Amino acid sequence: MIAAFDTSFQNPILLAAGTAGFGREVAGVIDLESLGGLITKAVSPEPRHGNPSPRVAEFPGGMLNSVGLANPGLEQVAQVELDWLEEHLHRARVIVNVVGDQRDDYVDVVRKLGSRTVVTAFELNVSCPNTERGGEEFGANNEVLADLVSACRTATDKPIIVKLAPTLSDIAATAEVAAEAGTDGFSVVNTMPGLLYREHGGEHELPTRLGAGQGGVSGPALLPIGVLATRRVRERTGLPVIGIGGICTAEDVKQYLDAGAVLVAVGTAALADPRCPERLARAWGTVG
Repeated sequence: MIAAFDTSFQNPILLAAGTAGFGREVAGVIDLESLGGLITKAVSPEPRHGNPSPRVAEFPGGMLNSVGLANPGLEQVAQVELDWLEEHLHRARVIVNVVGDQRDDYVDVVRKLGSRTVVTAFELNVSCPNTERGGEEFGANNEVLADLVSACRTATDKPIIVKLAPTLSDIAATAEVAAEAGTDGFSVVNTMPGLLYREHGGEHELPTRLGAGQGGVSGPALLPIGVLATRRVRERTGLPVIGIGGICTAEDVKQYLDAGAVLVAVGTAALADPRCPERLARAWGTVG
């Protein structure tokens, strides 16, 4: 068992935000209860339709995505999605990813869902590179970030986790700002901004491979970036870190644990092979 964020996790393997919906979307394919837990899709006060398609493009080093934080909104999550999770998950922990256009959007979600027993913690998404409504600007300005974390801290007794971008000039210094404002830990890292053009675009085709143009780079290419960021944040703050980026194998998990992560979250690999996280969870005895 792993102690973190005021609870215990049966193993360090989580599903990363945005890659498995709210759990039930993959429940027929993967045994969710075999995992340490899952991080939900982003939740905003109002429903979001997300970015135009196509939203995903593969390349040899991983994947480029621009979903745009599409989600059904706070009310449906509270009345439908969390009810399902409460009924079906008893060992796997649930962390809710939160996003908004302004500080009070984050606060509203945290306050509304903070009383739900199924919710272990909140992950504040202050680093999404593929949306114009909320995202990187919250994590790129220290004053804004401190205000956001402090406001969320007063809105709930549940642990707060800040998800940081790999593009920060000094990710450890930004983490220290969030720590001083009251966060309980970090998710490191989110995707990196990227762009791909079509190789053979016809007259009426989009010039870029994603409908929104740029997107977030994820997959194997992100592994060393996430591992280094994990070590820097852990060394500077001493707070728990969820390592994210490029995890495909048990050795990848170990890379993050050696860097100081207490948990890891699997994203792109689970999209390519939904059973990958379950295999990693069952192999935890040989990894840990």
